[in-house]
Amino acid sequence: MAIGGVGQNFYRNNVETAKNVNSAEKFALEKTGSTQELSEAEEMELFKKEFYAELERIPKNRTITNLAVNISEEAFKNMKDDPEYRAKIMSVLQRDLTSSFAPLKASLLITVGATEKDYRGDSWSGPNNDSEFFARSQDSFYKKTGEQKDRNKELLEEYLEKRARAKRQQQELLDEKIAKAERERSRLAKAWSSKQQMAAASNAYDANVMMGTVTGEDSQPG
Repeated sequence: MAIGGVGQNFYRNNVETAKNVNSAEKFALEKTGSTQELSEAEEMELFKKEFYAELERIPKNRTITNLAVNISEEAFKNMKDDPEYRAKIMSVLQRDLTSSFAPLKASLLITVGATEKDYRGDSWSGPNNDSEFFARSQDSFYKKTGEQKDRNKELLEEYLEKRARAKRQQQELLDEKIAKAERERSRLAKAWSSKQQMAAASNAYDANVMMGTVTGEDSQPG
């Protein structure tokens, strides 16, 4: 049956209203979904930061020169959802990072997977056996290398050298000021001494003149 007149306008208005409501609901749902997804991403990022900070606090054995920890996204998700699994992984990480390696200067790469059986560690010893470590640890979640330690040492040495140089410059300026003050004092002392000598000579001259005058007057005949 055809809809005409006022009825047609009412139908059209209701249809448009329904469309607008559906669009608004759809936008709200999409917005809610994206917000929820962003929140989950933020929670995971926070979880990773906390995990990294805990790794950083583990005292690494001095025999470990280069260290890298690869953790899959699935492993992160499982650790975040299961605190017991996270505790187990952190326990074995602490065990391995504090263990001694022989000979010294070992490179250690640890891989953390979705389950405990996917956890594994690979190590290389000697300066000539690090190429595989660096190749496999490029995108590691956590990485500390001897190169970073050497760079930190270089930065410290540069800082100490700059500070020593600044102190030397300050001492040189101070020495120069002291020397300048000493030269000025010596000049003033010499000037004062010369002035005193001139005053003494002048006094002596005046005394001699006066003496000569007196002597001359007494020797004249009466």
